[in-house]
Amino acid sequence: MGTGSYEKWVPPLPGWIKTAASLPQPRVTVPALQSRKQKTDFQKHNSTNKNMNSTNISTRKTLLPPPPPTPLPPPPPHPSPPSLSSIPSKSITRRHVLSSISLSISLLSSQINPILSPPSDARGLFQMPPFQLNNRYFLVRAGESQFESLGVINTNPVAKTSVDSGLSGNGIRQAIRAALKLKEMGACDGSCWIWPSITQRAYQAAEIIASVNKIDRRIVLCRNAITGAKKPWWRFGDGAYLLIRCHIVPEYSFLDARGLGAYEGKALNSISEVYASDGLSPSIKPPPIDDGTPNESVDDVFVRITQLMSILETQYSGDTVIIVSPDSDNLSVLQAGLIGLDLRRHTDLRFNPGEVRSVDPKSIPAYKKPASTVYKCYNPPNCR
Repeated sequence: MGTGSYEKWVPPLPGWIKTAASLPQPRVTVPALQSRKQKTDFQKHNSTNKNMNSTNISTRKTLLPPPPPTPLPPPPPHPSPPSLSSIPSKSITRRHVLSSISLSISLLSSQINPILSPPSDARGLFQMPPFQLNNRYFLVRAGESQFESLGVINTNPVAKTSVDSGLSGNGIRQAIRAALKLKEMGACDGSCWIWPSITQRAYQAAEIIASVNKIDRRIVLCRNAITGAKKPWWRFGDGAYLLIRCHIVPEYSFLDARGLGAYEGKALNSISEVYASDGLSPSIKPPPIDDGTPNESVDDVFVRITQLMSILETQYSGDTVIIVSPDSDNLSVLQAGLIGLDLRRHTDLRFNPGEVRSVDPKSIPAYKKPASTVYKCYNPPNCR
């Protein structure tokens, strides 16, 4: 007998039914039961499980989801960029997100401003001539220096902060007239910023301009914040000195006087030889010298001035800026670049000591000579 089951044993039958008993008896194998009652219960239990299984199967059949929908038609020949709503959530990738965002931005920008601004309106590297200016500019040449009063060329940057490079008596009067001219033109009616070179004569002229235009009275809080005083000092002393400097921004290199190389220390009227070379090509440099004085061409000055304007145009917006230069070449090259004039003709825009000019095409003086008399080109278009 196997474990857990048994073979039902049938006792020998009496003789009177031997014939019937001779028939083959079936061998029945069932789970081990203790009694017939347990066998009956087992059969009932099996029938109940069969009924429950059939019920569960029928229930699962009724809870099955509906058949899948009909597939979408194929896309058109030129499909539009995918959108997030048309992509299943499980298949959204970064490429889908970026393409949808770029499409939305392009559509929005076209609705807000159908005609985009030209590239020249964007603030970036300043170019000459500019498409437009963000500020109002006044160009001022400082008054006569003490070296100029002696008729000597002095452009070495080593001496630019020396007292000997300051204004002469006549230069102070010229600076005062320049300050009064700016006041008459309304340069500082609202507010203004003064950008002088740190060359002694240019910075002295800037202080005179600030004092005459009463810039010190408008920025009392600046001085009070520095010294803690309850009221400003109007006399020309330490208090006024602090007040004036609040709106004076010194420029340390871009407004240096043009270095004339070997012409350093020569007579002032010899500068006409340099200007004659400028009329031939803006890339011609004065002869060099070994005392540290740079020999700059017009192109070199143009690079410095363009860098200065790039700073001013990005640092200020809608303001008034007064540029104070120690010499004429910085300002004449700047004005030539602003109006698109050939740099070989920058001397036509020469500034006298103490001269004031606003950056306006209407204020540019008439040219002294036509272009054909200023220079000749023997190999056009290579005229440099």
